[in-house]
Amino acid sequence: MSRARGGVRSTRLGAPLAAAALLAGGLGAWSLTTATAHAAPAPSVGVQDDFNRDGYADLVVGAPNATVSGAARAGYVAVMYGSSAGVDTAKKKIVSRSTSGVPGAATAGQRFGSTFAKGDLDGDGYGDLIIGGGTAGSVILWGSASGLTGGTAVAGYGAAPQIGDFDGDKKADLALFSQQEVRGDDPSGAPATLWKGPITRAGAPAAVLPLLDKSLWWGYDAEDRSCADVNACEDGPASITGPVRAGQVGDVNGDGRDDIVQWHYTGDGTWGNRLLLGGGATGFTRGWVPGDSTTSTPAGTGIGDINGDSYDDVVVGAEDWSDKVRISYGSASGLSEAKTVLLDQDSPGIPGAQEEGDLFGSSVSVADMTGDGYADIALGVAGEDIGTIEDAGAVVLVPGSAAGVTGAGAKAVNQDTAGIPGVGEAGDMFGVSTALLDMNGNGFRDLAVGTTAENSENGAVWLLRGGSAGLSTKNAYAFGAKDIGAASTDAWFGFSLR
Repeated sequence: MSRARGGVRSTRLGAPLAAAALLAGGLGAWSLTTATAHAAPAPSVGVQDDFNRDGYADLVVGAPNATVSGAARAGYVAVMYGSSAGVDTAKKKIVSRSTSGVPGAATAGQRFGSTFAKGDLDGDGYGDLIIGGGTAGSVILWGSASGLTGGTAVAGYGAAPQIGDFDGDKKADLALFSQQEVRGDDPSGAPATLWKGPITRAGAPAAVLPLLDKSLWWGYDAEDRSCADVNACEDGPASITGPVRAGQVGDVNGDGRDDIVQWHYTGDGTWGNRLLLGGGATGFTRGWVPGDSTTSTPAGTGIGDINGDSYDDVVVGAEDWSDKVRISYGSASGLSEAKTVLLDQDSPGIPGAQEEGDLFGSSVSVADMTGDGYADIALGVAGEDIGTIEDAGAVVLVPGSAAGVTGAGAKAVNQDTAGIPGVGEAGDMFGVSTALLDMNGNGFRDLAVGTTAENSENGAVWLLRGGSAGLSTKNAYAFGAKDIGAASTDAWFGFSLR
């Protein structure tokens, strides 16, 4: 699998905070502005983001709260195909459990589309999409010249699937996790597995590998190479401690094997990050990652090479309402606290003012927008007040450089920024989700921003142009579920972007 260094990484607010914090908002009277076509040089888009191999990245929008076939919160995803003019709302595919060819049925509370991942699973040069479906398992849609087609069921694993080259053989592998209830003092073992690629369209992997190295099995005694007692080793080769809510993939130690940073349940109502370092046939090992302490609020996470040293870096956003972003630089030995810096809105060059509840880094995306070889960081600030308007939300784009993050050239935008459609309103929480993708194939990634609270929790997505000078609001446009003919009422359209 080819993966461009500093590729697209995006996250969004986790469901607990989204459910508790989202308030009604509205776009007001704005109309969809048609994007202006660019004279594009040769497109440069990774295969994982291009479902029809036309050279333009395709955007996936999750709407997990939508009613489908009469089933409340059954959910769907909208696949928005890129073009020379960017995303065209007429060029899309709406996918739910009621879509022809997609296995299963839309059921209430399934929240299909809460999580998904992209990658070329069968090695045919077209990006594929796997969509998590809760306890009903996941579904793989396969790329082709006409876009995504078919649907292959992945039974039993419906939470936060991740795609990457985890064993370094240049083929995409698939890490799968099961949906589990979040409750109890201690997280129990949750079924998980690692499928080695390529994966056939019948859903058969080249091999099934243990997810974790034995040294990480709960209760495993390394000295006698066995479980301490009959009830131990619940984290065996087919399980992992705690339900998984989200994950991001990158190579933090430069060994050619992708790693995963996961947001997972740690017990007592708290959550935290963990780093799974890619390995071979023995499974993942563990490494240190920022945000591994427990918290009751979710933190955005992104991965990309910010300082251009060929090691992916990890960015973790707001935690425990502290509004501090932590940036941990990768190295041959992985991540360490000694190579982690803190960033907030009082840092030099960063727009805004540090205030409790801003949720600085509520969503995080890391990729090179300007084409200078350094990944930039898009930080959602979903709780940002705009003037006297509470929780209107904003996004801050922080450039990367050879020195890492310095704050120089950082720029903030919100719904009241000139050129951006709409009006900032209390509780809009603009910046709940973000993604950096080259949707018009001109060599520069564009910024997609979502908010699930727009129009009384219908949700919406904004698209802003990227270029050598960074973020631009010229020809910015926005769309909601109604604009693409999809279910819109309380859909949380824009909950996840990738």
